[in-house]
Amino acid sequence: MLAHSWERIEKCVSEVRKKTDFVPDIALILGSGLGDFANSANIIASVEYSEISGFPVSTVSGHRGRLVFGYVEGVKCVIMQGRVHYYEGYSMEEVVLPVRLMHMLGAKTLFLTNAAGGIAPSFSAGDFMLISDHISSFVPSPLIGKNIDELGVRFPDMSEVYDMRLRAIIKKSALEQGIELKEGVYVQLT
Repeated sequence: MLAHSWERIEKCVSEVRKKTDFVPDIALILGSGLGDFANSANIIASVEYSEISGFPVSTVSGHRGRLVFGYVEGVKCVIMQGRVHYYEGYSMEEVVLPVRLMHMLGAKTLFLTNAAGGIAPSFSAGDFMLISDHISSFVPSPLIGKNIDELGVRFPDMSEVYDMRLRAIIKKSALEQGIELKEGVYVQLT
């Protein structure tokens, strides 16, 4: 297992800070098919993943591989235009490194998007689903290994990982925009 020490995260932060001093409020991870959304932001700066020593680089086609800093509807954001996946051969610590980095850059709220298959018979390809909870039945926990105290407690409170207030805002916005939004539990099987 590749150790991600506090020093490694600090080094990544330092390298990004050499490119921009932008402090985001929100972090957004764009999944498959959504990478172009980053181009709609009022972009202040961008940093290629390959320019950050020790930062994992996606091998999946269509995942651009850059952090975009800017404003979306007036909100200060850092946007991951493409991400790395556990199935690419990265350790879980490497997969979560970008989330830890964005937190250290200032982001306090994280929005994740992805394309996934649905098990529920009522789901069809292309449906939008708001996650209310998750079950991880296969993927190793990112909490395994030495705790980095600077990032928080060893076992964080998991009672409301998916913020009820934000979910209510998303549901209301989808309704106002005429977007059918399903809700469910995300299950990681592989």
